[in-house]
Amino acid sequence: MDVKLYNQKGEEIGKAALPASIFDVALDRDLVHQATVTQQANARKPIAHAKDRSEVSGGGRKPWRQKGTGRARHGSIRSPIWRGGGATFGPTKERVFSKKINKKMKQKALFMALSSKIRDKEAILLDKLDLSEPKTKQMAQIIDGLEKKLKLDLNKGTLIIIPKVDQDISRASRNIPKIKVVRADSLNVLDVLSHRSLLMLKPAIGVIKQTYKS
Repeated sequence: MDVKLYNQKGEEIGKAALPASIFDVALDRDLVHQATVTQQANARKPIAHAKDRSEVSGGGRKPWRQKGTGRARHGSIRSPIWRGGGATFGPTKERVFSKKINKKMKQKALFMALSSKIRDKEAILLDKLDLSEPKTKQMAQIIDGLEKKLKLDLNKGTLIIIPKVDQDISRASRNIPKIKVVRADSLNVLDVLSHRSLLMLKPAIGVIKQTYKS
């Protein structure tokens, strides 16, 4: 499949071929949802933790003798029924949120997300992205220029896909709200779906094909 190729000024300079096995995949909402939920779950960290009766301080001795006081029997003031005692069924750090998904299912969900961006005309393919210096102002001007020229809402969330590590692009983009830079070999379905638009450099297409279709 062929798509329009632009330069960083937003001018059309030709066409570029995209592999249909990656960028023209029919959407399966259930699979994309499963892959997204799995990624979110695997990134989740169990922070909430309530101490049980073995973890709270105090309660080393029996509060009063077993019989003869007229009061109920108690073995520790750290019992869950006492104020200041341990929690009975509180959240713990040992809880595991991780989920599993088949590798091919995960890859296919990524292809579906990329394909949906192409079909919805929310992806821009650039021949290259050159910065004279790694300045936020310069990157912001390029994004604003592309937005006006191509009539896209790039400032509402854009994922810039680069073929390899580029410190200049990363530094120039990190202070711009809702703009994220990711290497082509580190793509994931959550990043693709979390951003309104994709800004792909042409060399990144080969890296995507080599990484995910090997």
